[in-house]
Amino acid sequence: MSTSRIKWACRRGMLELDVLFQPFVENRYEDLSAEDKQLFARLLSCEDPELFAWFMGHEQCPDPELARMVNEVRGRAAP
Repeated sequence: MSTSRIKWACRRGMLELDVLFQPFVENRYEDLSAEDKQLFARLLSCEDPELFAWFMGHEQCPDPELARMVNEVRGRAAP
């Protein structure tokens, strides 16, 4: 997926997710490996309620790879 499509996909229906995804894509996305870029795109295909629960710690992501990317975004979203 192109960077412009990734940026568009980061625009979510929940402000809480936008606040996480937008800075991550602007500041960190280009530094990811090709494999992690694909994993991030897969994360963005998840539904907002799932993403919200994972990022806010209400639920554990059942997919270990996606859970790793959730932690990556949480830890690297700030510049």
